[in-house]
Amino acid sequence: MYFREHGVPHFHAEYGEYNGVFSIETLKLIEGKLPRRAEGLVRDWASQNREELLVLWETQSFKQLPGLE
Repeated sequence: MYFREHGVPHFHAEYGEYNGVFSIETLKLIEGKLPRRAEGLVRDWASQNREELLVLWETQSFKQLPGLE
């Protein structure tokens, strides 16, 4: 997350040379592009961490979240 950004609550995901921006509320890719498999893994991870991602967005405080299990 880049806390100086505005708009819908979102987070950024990087995979090699690919970059994507995902809505926290819908988990849809709203900007950029990721390979299909990476996009699915990001959605799975975000689904498991959605509430925490919203808290981070609202408080603008950084906390490392666990990886995908």
